[in-house]
Amino acid sequence: MEKTALVTGASRGIGKAIALRLAKDGYNVAVNYNKNDSLALQTVNEIKNLGVEAEAFKADTSNIDEVKNMFHNVQSTFGRLDVLVNNAGVVDDAYLLMVRQDSLERSLDINIKGYINCAQQAALKMISRKSGKIINVSSVSSVLAVEGQSVYSATKGAINSLTATLAKELASRGIQVNAVAPGFIGTDMLKSIPKDLAEKYVDAIPMKKFGTAEDVANVVSQLCSDDFSYMTGQVIVLDGGLSL
Repeated sequence: MEKTALVTGASRGIGKAIALRLAKDGYNVAVNYNKNDSLALQTVNEIKNLGVEAEAFKADTSNIDEVKNMFHNVQSTFGRLDVLVNNAGVVDDAYLLMVRQDSLERSLDINIKGYINCAQQAALKMISRKSGKIINVSSVSSVLAVEGQSVYSATKGAINSLTATLAKELASRGIQVNAVAPGFIGTDMLKSIPKDLAEKYVDAIPMKKFGTAEDVANVVSQLCSDDFSYMTGQVIVLDGGLSL
């Protein structure tokens, strides 16, 4: 039977790479996005070209009503949900004394509340079948202190703890919960930083290179596979050795 994966924040970057990889693995894919209709549609079309079904679902993951509506529509469209990839997030770096309240609240809402909202609704869909996988995208910043990322690091540390707790709660229901914590990944955001700063970042990585969105997608793919059917509650750090 065909399986379905929902990937949040899947219109670009790491989320898009994950959506495409799961499509290659044979999953029908629900593409969540919040703002850019055209990018979401482009992702959907690329997935369909791989021979599976896809549809875009617009929702702010921090808004529980929008999340409930999205999961209802995903269930109505595909008939089932096998995988949730919590990926939608925001990064708004600032030193402690420069942290703004609006930025703080947005980061907490999307990076923590959004993950909890989606995990809750996914679990409700998966429990009846006693099967499912929830993958949370964390960050190396959850285990490595990076100046200016106090808020972001705090949210990603929370995701690591959330991953462990949900894994324990949901294991008896046949649901696995794991996370991947990427380091510096060569997305558009990273490519926009000054060359000298990029060189400084690369120099700090033992492997002397940035990762790719596809590297992250490959780990998610494995976590969704039967090869990792006995793993739950774990955070896989994918950073080229940066945190060592």
